[in-house]
Amino acid sequence: MNPASFLAAVLAVATQLANAAEWVNISDPFTSGLPKPGTFGPTAGVVVDRTDGSVFMVVSDYGIWRSGDHGKTFTRVDDKAIGGRCETGWALQADPAGGRLFCFMIYGSSAMTVDGGKTWAKSKLSHLDFGGVDWADTGKRLLGLRHESGGMLATSEDRGATWKDLEKGFHNCGVIDRNTFVAVKAKEKGIWRSTDAGATWTEVSTNTPPAGVPVVFQGTVYWPTGKGLLVSKDKGATWADLGTPVDAMFGPMFGKDASHLVVVGKSGFQESMDGGKTWQVAAPLPAGFGVGRVGPNYAWDHRANIFYASTMGKPTFKFER
Repeated sequence: MNPASFLAAVLAVATQLANAAEWVNISDPFTSGLPKPGTFGPTAGVVVDRTDGSVFMVVSDYGIWRSGDHGKTFTRVDDKAIGGRCETGWALQADPAGGRLFCFMIYGSSAMTVDGGKTWAKSKLSHLDFGGVDWADTGKRLLGLRHESGGMLATSEDRGATWKDLEKGFHNCGVIDRNTFVAVKAKEKGIWRSTDAGATWTEVSTNTPPAGVPVVFQGTVYWPTGKGLLVSKDKGATWADLGTPVDAMFGPMFGKDASHLVVVGKSGFQESMDGGKTWQVAAPLPAGFGVGRVGPNYAWDHRANIFYASTMGKPTFKFER
């Protein structure tokens, strides 16, 4: 068997095994007793703390709930600092080093925790589609895309206590450090970069990644393109393809190091154990879920080998391998 045929056979077996397992509804026991949160309930957002496996689930209009036992039990932890819902899969931005999380919410308040959900600081500005945080630098710089605002970017240098609008016309955005931003514009192709906290922008790549927010992990920036991953090792100044093509719209999410990563696309959750050189399907998408810009949230607990999914109008699910 030639290498291409062998790889195809391996992927087929992996897909069959993934499809043999089932997605399990983990939110209904905790949301069924609440007053109806509206058209966009019951949940709309899920993220996992990479370091300890804590699951944070947004209950539409009822804040954020935490589970320390892989979704068996949940407790509301935001002290009403968070409201509304997540409308995109990039709204919950967790620090890869653990403990910190900023929630970019719409139709309710946004907030940040720096102690694993024990306490929360409400943001002065909310109604944000998504954004980024300079986790590896100050942990205080935020860049967000305002909802239904003509693509207005806004930034904060004090964890959301104060904000400043930048300019309109943007579609995607990310933060690399306190002064370095990257973005995609709504009507112009390419990746744009700012080294002065959004005052001026320069085009640095002709690629136009559709993913809302890039991921920064251990000094490297990763940006899904739908057909692969772009990476930058020089704070977004230059970009190159990572490994082999892969169906990627969300992620990457990382395991113990950069060699173990997961992305999500139409094919489902896809996993690489060799830094993106090869990929295999690890889990299918739940029934009724997709990879559009509006709606789906996906998460991965590499320690327990569990995948999570949430989207507006549906419960939150988990998939155990």
